[in-house]
Amino acid sequence: MALQTLRENQLYAKLEKCDFWLQEIQFLGHMVSQEGISVDPTKVEAVTKWERPKNVFEVRSFLGLAGYYKRFVENFSRIACPMTRLTRKGVNFDWNDRCEESFQQLKRRLTTAPVLITPISGERYTVYCDASKNGLGCVLMQRGRVVAYASRQLKNHEQNYPTHDLELAAIVFALKLWRHYLYGENFEVFSDHKSLKYIFSQKDLNARQRRWLETLEDFHFTLQYHPGKANVVADALSRKAQCVLSGLVVYEWKMYDYISEFNPCFDVHDSGACFCTLVAQPTILQKVIEAQRKDKKLECMRSQIMAGDAVEGWNIHSNGGIHFLNKLCVPNDA
Repeated sequence: MALQTLRENQLYAKLEKCDFWLQEIQFLGHMVSQEGISVDPTKVEAVTKWERPKNVFEVRSFLGLAGYYKRFVENFSRIACPMTRLTRKGVNFDWNDRCEESFQQLKRRLTTAPVLITPISGERYTVYCDASKNGLGCVLMQRGRVVAYASRQLKNHEQNYPTHDLELAAIVFALKLWRHYLYGENFEVFSDHKSLKYIFSQKDLNARQRRWLETLEDFHFTLQYHPGKANVVADALSRKAQCVLSGLVVYEWKMYDYISEFNPCFDVHDSGACFCTLVAQPTILQKVIEAQRKDKKLECMRSQIMAGDAVEGWNIHSNGGIHFLNKLCVPNDA
């Protein structure tokens, strides 16, 4: 296709500067392949070997390199917050346990960064936004996989915003940041603040909200509500194995709309009221947990965890499975 485009526009390429039949290519600190975009392994190696910063200048150097890849790290600003505070004017350099934890966690996140997909123009985007008293976070997705993560800390004046304005600020932040992706496209925005669904028909708006509405009106999107517990978009969403699981939870809010159309009635018996729920989930997780029982190494680790002698990072999940760093361990079982 690239050669055909060159021919149609009567452009020429120098053969010595061209490479053909490559599976992946390095470009501006990223590795681009048919799977998507990932972090350059040479940069990851530099991060893993980075020694603990000893002054503000070294902290800024590390955050500068790590910040270049923040689109690969969910909640980057929240994780980096303890180190970011050290770079502020008038703050003494005090490397405490929180800074060390932030430093090590960023290194781990960058070495296990997911492969982000290359977006396709014309396909529907999905944007998930959330806000807290500490910062704003959002995720851009397409075809059930992550295109980019984004987050930032709240400014001083934003910490006084009411919840309604904070949640709206998260949406405005996402649309401005990804304008080059979303402008002219039809997409969906999900927020866990239900009253935002009526922002376009709300009569009494403050000056800030009216200003933000002018920005929102430049885009063609539908604003949807989803419960806070359904906001489970994480690194694993960029991996096919867990896309189905996440999709079931993220779209749980649609089930509420379907059920409400049937006007359900509930009876109260002597034993009290009973409300039944239907849960759909794949059986692969349960099979993995059962197979862990046949793995001698994992069973040995289970005994150590129960005895309190396990290495930090290992634990037994509520579903009975052995996890390491909050990830289910797959046993040596075909």
